[in-house]
Amino acid sequence: MSRYPFQQTHFITSAPNIRAMPDDEGIEVAFAGRSNAGKSSALNTLTQQKSLARTSKTPGRTQLINVFEVQPGYRLIDLPGYGFAQVPEAMKIEWQKSLSEYLQKRESLQGLVVLMDIRHPFKELDQHLIQWAVDCELPVLALLTKADKLKQGARKKALLEGRKLAEEFGELVQVETFSSLKRQGLDKLVIKLSGWFDGDAADDDIDEDSE
Repeated sequence: MSRYPFQQTHFITSAPNIRAMPDDEGIEVAFAGRSNAGKSSALNTLTQQKSLARTSKTPGRTQLINVFEVQPGYRLIDLPGYGFAQVPEAMKIEWQKSLSEYLQKRESLQGLVVLMDIRHPFKELDQHLIQWAVDCELPVLALLTKADKLKQGARKKALLEGRKLAEEFGELVQVETFSSLKRQGLDKLVIKLSGWFDGDAADDDIDEDSE
């Protein structure tokens, strides 16, 4: 499916901020989302590993930037989940500062995957994050996760509504559905990541909601 060995992805380090991350060289793609959006499950599905990104019954517990290497020079970045009410306010403010700095200053960052529960997409924090990325001229793949929770008609409706809303952000934002359980949308995710790793930020021609 891809010339990039996502199944060989391995953990490198956890960093409290951008200054503690690996050298800013090569190419990396970041994953971000609310604490209950299924980000860890998506990373595990992508890499065909059960526990590469640890899932937790306590959303928002991990507040570190986790760095994974696909192959030398190519990284996946697991950003801390946001929007969880029990995270202290001071930590929220510090994380917003670090996130803004990361999006603006990280030269190796080529794309951002924003994960949102298909039943509760485009919340205020999601839109803020997408707008930040667009302002930094960073392409975004918005994944509507847990798509298996909806029947096909409702899923397609949510996708079309999401794409309509995303038009407000311009051409840098692409919206697709995703299910870790059913592996739905995995091929589209791989295509987008491979394009970013190849240095191609152009939109892909992908059929709408193909199963």
